[in-house]
Amino acid sequence: MNTEKKTEMFCFQCEQTAGCTGCTKAAGVCGKTAEVAALQDELTGALIGLARTCMSQKKTDRTDRLVIEGLFSTLTNVSFDEEALKKQLQEIRDEKNRIAPGCSTCMARCGNTDDYDVKQIWASNDEDIRSLKSLLLFGIRGMAAYAYHAMVLGYESGEVNEFLYRALAVLAEDFSAEDLLQEVLSVGRVNLTCMELLDRANTETFGTPSPVTVPLTVEKGPFIVISGHDLYDLKLLLEQTEGKGINIYTHGEMLPAHGYPELKKYPHLKGNFGTAWQNQQKEFAGLPAPVLFTTNCIMPVKKSYADRIFTTEVVSYPEMVHIPEKEMDGKLYKDFTPVIEKALELGGYPEDYVFTGINGGTEVTTGFGHGTVLSVADKVVEAVKAGKIRHFFLVGGCDGARTGRNYYTEFVKQTPEDTIILTLACGKYRFNDLDLGTIDGLPRLMDMGQCNDAYSAIRVAVALAEAFDCEVNELPLSMVLSWYEQKAVSILLTLLHLGIKNIKLGPTLPAFLSANVRKLLVDTYKIESITTPEKDLAELLG
Repeated sequence: MNTEKKTEMFCFQCEQTAGCTGCTKAAGVCGKTAEVAALQDELTGALIGLARTCMSQKKTDRTDRLVIEGLFSTLTNVSFDEEALKKQLQEIRDEKNRIAPGCSTCMARCGNTDDYDVKQIWASNDEDIRSLKSLLLFGIRGMAAYAYHAMVLGYESGEVNEFLYRALAVLAEDFSAEDLLQEVLSVGRVNLTCMELLDRANTETFGTPSPVTVPLTVEKGPFIVISGHDLYDLKLLLEQTEGKGINIYTHGEMLPAHGYPELKKYPHLKGNFGTAWQNQQKEFAGLPAPVLFTTNCIMPVKKSYADRIFTTEVVSYPEMVHIPEKEMDGKLYKDFTPVIEKALELGGYPEDYVFTGINGGTEVTTGFGHGTVLSVADKVVEAVKAGKIRHFFLVGGCDGARTGRNYYTEFVKQTPEDTIILTLACGKYRFNDLDLGTIDGLPRLMDMGQCNDAYSAIRVAVALAEAFDCEVNELPLSMVLSWYEQKAVSILLTLLHLGIKNIKLGPTLPAFLSANVRKLLVDTYKIESITTPEKDLAELLG
């Protein structure tokens, strides 16, 4: 595709991209303006320049954080704020000048440290090069999100950080398609390390998750809704609201927080509000409580609730109150007083308000991470050997607004009673309020956590393969995945790195896959698009 024609923007990094080809008008389907899209491209180009500079110059203590935050801020539904992006852009350029102060005034410029024009990727006449560089870029954007969450808990990986620099630098190089493919597959390998790091950071900080039933009813009185993925922000909010008569409700990907001992010990962590992220504009309208966004996915904010939206971390939206990090006693700290004051001002509901999931359920369960599932591995193995469990399905991934995602609801509803459904990420909201019963005391539906908890699913799959003395691809296990944004790309690449085959992916395949790259994935890894629940179930169950 030639993207040199005069368009106001070009972006095709998410599943809902216009026409399954790319957003090219004044605003993307996600709501970001052409100006924001251009700034994100410029920011990415500056990160490439910084990464190339660090190939020959020593980075500072601050460089890693700037790279990780910069990549994270370009994820879909993270930042809509031009001024916030401009500030980040300037910080990155200032950092490059600190690392290589002579480059900006050099009279014999080599160009090696210059910002890169990312439009060169989008405008490439070689579809395969464009496709592979897009996979590489979107993959490290997703990985950077996981690296960020580990970083704020004090956990970092030199391997992960160095790879982010290398991958950024590669984007500016004239690599062959074969060499780029190897770099793309390396994203999956390093992202596995990154997900393991975040898993360790979460469990060592907040404890090992255990199963818990979470109500969807909101109790009367003041409350705060917290959305996103960042468990550390939730902990700070719980600490600062303790004893103030304010209840806390998770939203979206924050639901699995209820399973962590160091978070669920707070009695005012009451339940979960709402369903998946794409319903927020309807669900937040008239909400008598503030909403704190810690990560994606924030959607364009409607007037009906604009006065009660707060952002933090790299999430930013024009005219919304942003809670910044401050330093206190040598440690980073956040003051959520504005959020707390808004909760007290709005007052919450006068009586308990009963909400339901999309299927009418009034409660959901979570907390089935690898620690919990592997603790009953012997029971699972015996149930399989006894014929009580015929098949496992991993049905999870990102949710979204595109028509056709009800496929996942119907798929789970139609699974036989002798099958187990593992799930994770926000795609579970399509079916997580269903009561599917149990098999020998094991719930048929087990929520393993956030999208990064794909690591839990990997751990369980590997353990089962060892127990049955077979390869993962030989297990009675099928993966039926949904995708939306760039973290899903990094997870998919990790599954491919592990050699996982026969993945069903939907609701559409990524627009940034060229015909040749798509064929490679299909031929090598047997990735297929979802069709209908009936047809796919019949095929997967043989």
